[in-house]
This record gives sequence, C-alpha cells and structure tokens, in this order.
Amino acid sequence: MTFSIAARDAETGAFGLAVTTSGLCVGARCPHARAGVGAVLTQHRTDPRLGPLGLKLLSRGLSAAETVAALTAGREDARWRQLAVVDDQGRTAAFHGAEIYSRHGHAAAEGAIALGNLLRSETLPNAMLQAFLTHGAEPLERRLIAALEAGVADGGELMPLRSAALLIVAEDDFSWMDMRIDRSDDPIGELAALARDYAPSASEFRRRVVEPETIPNDPHYLALHAALTSGETSA
Repeated sequence: MTFSIAARDAETGAFGLAVTTSGLCVGARCPHARAGVGAVLTQHRTDPRLGPLGLKLLSRGLSAAETVAALTAGREDARWRQLAVVDDQGRTAAFHGAEIYSRHGHAAAEGAIALGNLLRSETLPNAMLQAFLTHGAEPLERRLIAALEAGVADGGELMPLRSAALLIVAEDDFSWMDMRIDRSDDPIGELAALARDYAPSASEFRRRVVEPETIPNDPHYLALHAALTSGETSA
C-alpha cells in the first residue's frame, strides 16, 4: 500500500526520498537517510527499526546490496518486508519478502530506485524512475515529487492516498528538507506546494544552524520586542 523513491544526487551527493501511501503518517515510518552515508526505505508491514540499522551498516562501509542482505538474512519476519537502499556510491539494492501477496516491484538506475506494493500497475516503479530521470535539470525535491506524481498517473495503489513525505539530507545532520503530510485527500499536491514554498528559505534555515552569528536580527521583531518591553517598563 506504498510507493516510494530513494536517490543520491550525483552532483551534490545529497540523498533524497519521497513516499506516499493510503495509511496515515507515512513519514514517521518509511524514509531514512544520513548525509554522506545513504538512504533506506522500509515498507510493507513496515519495521521502522530497519532504517536506522541500515544506515549504521552503510556507515561501516557496507554496500547497498550488502546492507539489504544483512537486514534480511536469518530474520523470520523478513518475508513481510520490502526494502530499498542507496549507498554513498549511488549503488542500489531492493528486497521483496515472500509474503508480499500484492502486485509489487522496483525499478533502479545508477543513483536511484523506486518501489511499491499493493499497486494497480506493474509498470508503476519504472514510471516513477523515468520521471525522476527526465526531470534531471530540476532541484532534487522537484524530481522526487515528480516521481510520486508519475506513480499516481500510472495507477497508484489500490486505495486512495492519505499521506506523503519528503526527506533530503545534504551536508550534515540538519535535513535540507523534512516534510510530512500526515493526513490529506491530496497528500502529494500538498507536499509539492509545501516544498515549493519552503525551498527559497532552505538555505537560510540551515545558515541559522551552522552560522547563527551571521544572521541579522529581524527589524520587524526588534520593533515588536521594543514595543512589548516599553509597555512593561511603563507598567
């Protein structure tokens, strides 16, 4: 009941993931990424613990394929899981458990992998991947959302979509974008609008984290503060 994409931007090294589903709050469970390390998608009877574990394995130097193997080997419950991994070299790997009874699959190219389950179309992962690649000149967030939109156009999943999420990490632990539409009748549309509105401020928010001393105080808030403290003094 989920379709998603994970990718590494070859030019910047940033990792991005986008996911949508008919369930609520998909962003709390499925997408995981760490700057300079990799990205992990965990879905279908999702075990969110596999995300941080996968990132830990990647940080130790395992490839995408080795990470997927380590996450599934000897695990009885692996038969219920669906996974995708992108490593710091742009290599990809996927896993589909034997108990995924619905139409499901994945499509991969260097640096990107799309996958899904409970799908209306077997071609949906490839449609997502091609949309991502076709929009190569656009910002990473737009490429990821274009992939979700292509998944909808190719049939989507069996139930109406209710939530969507976008996660991008670039230079450090501060996410470039971390957005969640937890409940909506149009989660991808709302996610696209939120990413579009946030994008012009993304650099500024990161600057507040790594270079707070370079941010001038906002004159509007200075005036409000002066008015408030003046009132307190008068009282």
